Amino acid sequence: MKTNKIKFGISYVNTGSALHALNGITKFILFMSWVTMVLITFDLRVICAMILVGLALLKISKVPFSVYKPLLIGTSVVLLMNALFMFLIAPLQGVEYMGSETVLLTLFGDYKVTVETLFYLLTVTLKYFSMFPIALVFVFTTHPTEFSASLNKLGVPYKIAYAVSLTLRYLPEVMKDFMNIMHAQQARGVDISNNVPVMKRIKNVAKILGPLIFSSLDRADVISNAMTLRGFGRNKRRSWYSLKPMTKNDYLTLLVIAIVLTLGFIKRYQSEQLFWYPF
Repeated sequence: MKTNKIKFGISYVNTGSALHALNGITKFILFMSWVTMVLITFDLRVICAMILVGLALLKISKVPFSVYKPLLIGTSVVLLMNALFMFLIAPLQGVEYMGSETVLLTLFGDYKVTVETLFYLLTVTLKYFSMFPIALVFVFTTHPTEFSASLNKLGVPYKIAYAVSLTLRYLPEVMKDFMNIMHAQQARGVDISNNVPVMKRIKNVAKILGPLIFSSLDRADVISNAMTLRGFGRNKRRSWYSLKPMTKNDYLTLLVIAIVLTLGFIKRYQSEQLFWYPF
């Protein structure tokens, strides 16, 4: 029986790029500023520019395309499905935002395909997608321990920062356990492919999730006991081996981020309409 192969590509990849050399604080601020910029803008021109910059940063990170290709395909499919459901729920949403109606095709009743709704769905879909490249850049170029040290440096309690580090560090391990358990169950005749009905597939997946949960709880117990034996949490502060000093490139990057984010807020408050619509 042919087994399903699943690859989990969301983890730190050390390629020695210029982005890897930046401080974790800089990359975290870049990520949060990027998300803020996406939230405040509905201008398709700005969104497309952010996508291009994000893809360029992915290129600079030197992470092979094959690593995040499945994530790119999966994200695109989910966003296209989201756009379809948005149209089914509110087919005239774009008309309400744009203030005009240009009907291309009348399906039935209120279900009309309009230029305004298509433009609205395109803007919203690309708006969501624009966060995908920078999220990958942040995950691929930031070591979990370095990220935790950065959070602690920004004022987050080190216990919370360390919990974030453990989560990021062990997500790939949990996925590896899932694949091992899945292959073991498939060797015993448990089929989760498209060859079986949906309900049976769900029941078979439950046979995988059970051992996965218990193995994850056992790993968490081992880690907790090890940290307790080493006196974790006894002191109010702690040092970080992975904490890097800020460099000139970090300060230059933060300056560019501050300028772009300020211009974004100015443009948002000066815009008369929520969506940019050229037609």
